[in-house]
Amino acid sequence: MLKLDQTDRTLLMLLQTDSKQTTKELSNKLNLSVTAVYERVKKLEKEGVVKNYVAILDKKRIAKSFMAQCHVRLTQHSKDFVMKFEREIIKLEEVLECYHVSGDYDYILKILVTDMEAYRDFMVTKLTAIPNIGNTHSIFVIGEVKHTTAISV
Repeated sequence: MLKLDQTDRTLLMLLQTDSKQTTKELSNKLNLSVTAVYERVKKLEKEGVVKNYVAILDKKRIAKSFMAQCHVRLTQHSKDFVMKFEREIIKLEEVLECYHVSGDYDYILKILVTDMEAYRDFMVTKLTAIPNIGNTHSIFVIGEVKHTTAISV
């Protein structure tokens, strides 16, 4: 694990807030030279602390605001079945996140589609078409209370 000083932590928070800030803007906020900020950013990228830069879309403006969590239980838990399920899930564009979890279910999926009809279509034609799914349990999001991608460092 890379040891981060306070400047690195502040830089990471600034990048998470707005990754399009120029090195000059960041240097002004951090009271460092442009070169020093550039080198820190490159080090954080090289070490894998900063994995990617992305644009966060407004779900409503792209007509994909129907969000559901789907809990999935597999019928068998052999390595082959688990790996096959995970390979198939990765291919589904509607699945934003997939977590292998402990408890009553084996996986939790975060799914984003246009509406209930699209969700039903996804369930019938894509998700339940994957072999080895024992059962599913869907939870529909009524409203978003908090959503962040920023990780406190």
